[in-house]
Amino acid sequence: MNSPIRRLAVVLAATALSATLFHLGTGLTPVPWLTWVAPLPVLVLAHHVGARAAFLAASAAWLGGETAMWGYFLDTVRIPPPMVVSMLVGSALLFGLVVLLSRALMLGGRPLTAVAVVPAAWVAVEYATSVLSPNGAWWSLAYTQAGVLPVLQTASVTGPWGITFLILVVPAAAAALLAPSPAVPGAAGRLRVAVTAAIVLALAVGYGAWRLRTPYGEGSGSEKVALLAADHDGWVPVASAEGRDLLGRYTARIPGLAARGARVVVMPEKVFIADDATLPALAAPLARLAADHRVDIVVGLVLKRSGSLRNAAIDFPADGSRPVEYFKHHLIPGLESDFQPGDRMAFVPGSGSRWGIAICFDLDLPGLVRDYRRSGATAIFVPAWDFDRDRWLHGRMAVTRGVETGLTVARAARNGDLVVSDANGRIRTEAHSADAPFVSALTTLPTRSADTPYTRFGDWFAWACALLLVLALAFLTRTRRAPAGTTRPGPGAA
Repeated sequence: MNSPIRRLAVVLAATALSATLFHLGTGLTPVPWLTWVAPLPVLVLAHHVGARAAFLAASAAWLGGETAMWGYFLDTVRIPPPMVVSMLVGSALLFGLVVLLSRALMLGGRPLTAVAVVPAAWVAVEYATSVLSPNGAWWSLAYTQAGVLPVLQTASVTGPWGITFLILVVPAAAAALLAPSPAVPGAAGRLRVAVTAAIVLALAVGYGAWRLRTPYGEGSGSEKVALLAADHDGWVPVASAEGRDLLGRYTARIPGLAARGARVVVMPEKVFIADDATLPALAAPLARLAADHRVDIVVGLVLKRSGSLRNAAIDFPADGSRPVEYFKHHLIPGLESDFQPGDRMAFVPGSGSRWGIAICFDLDLPGLVRDYRRSGATAIFVPAWDFDRDRWLHGRMAVTRGVETGLTVARAARNGDLVVSDANGRIRTEAHSADAPFVSALTTLPTRSADTPYTRFGDWFAWACALLLVLALAFLTRTRRAPAGTTRPGPGAA
């Protein structure tokens, strides 16, 4: 890079290329393989330019890649503009700092640490966001790989954090191999970087291929789950003429699903709104239908009770016993600020297996699903309500929760997709709610679930990445404090 104009052109080109790849490889409908290469141009650039140019290029690339999310956050999810700006600009600045840290470690003679710190630092950022933000683990690169089954299996050991690590360690290693010779001294140093990255990737993909050969989702019993959804706006008062008509249209389709073998029918989130006075208008016909056809019916509704609103899912049992109520634990910030959260799990009674109940946004956070699995659940039934444009991403978050914990997930969404996935993340049935006035999907439930390390040990990998980040910062501090004339770590350094 001889002339300033040429240097500027290279910086702008690398920034634009990474931004374009991030735009296509992340967001609501990502192209999975592009996610792996999106950081590469700015990571390579960082090892050839000054610190300021590296930071600005990486930050601008991330911010440019996230442009598609501005409209979704502002118009669809209706997040306040200051919060959207802080989220997107803040994440862009953090990405720039991560790239800057990797560059500094490379210059300090620690190429392996420089490679590892990129994915480790970003995992730490994602995990901290999932803990501190009410949006939970919604924001993660891991979901871009929800359709890549060999990679997705990593979540059963590490949660989503291991997938994020894989996505970023590959371009970080490639960038190190393309760094100038003084940064990675000798062929041995480059070989060490290449071999380490290859081993990490091979172990993950090899484990994924092995796990996919284990028939967690292959064995099928006689019990089936049916998903049933109709798109409409808002919550329909159950005692109104519109509510009675909508309920009648739902109930007219349930006997046919039961005749086809459905053991459970799951309806979407917030189909109706009721209070204690009007709830019998919903409960009486559904309870009678459930008992007559020996099918559990899980319906989502807004329930007014004791002066508060609850986002509820009620199961009307096949054995005619008392209905089971579940109240959504994790409420959408802003959109559900008037609702009171629940704090108890709920299970479908009388089933040979242990089946849990959750609602939509509950599956954006790993903790509740992990608690269900620890309580013995083998499947989880989820009334949901999406925004249509986010239907793939939101549905695949639920699929990822199933792989993490070894559960079957049956999610019935209006303005979205009806999806049943097994413990390996295989899609057993799928339908789009807008394809017809009423859409249903029916499939046999797997007889096997899977015990996973992530269920047992939780977010251990995220904490390991946080520790690695702390060590990397310590290495950097020690290098910078070294007195003049001190020899920097040689080719064998980490």
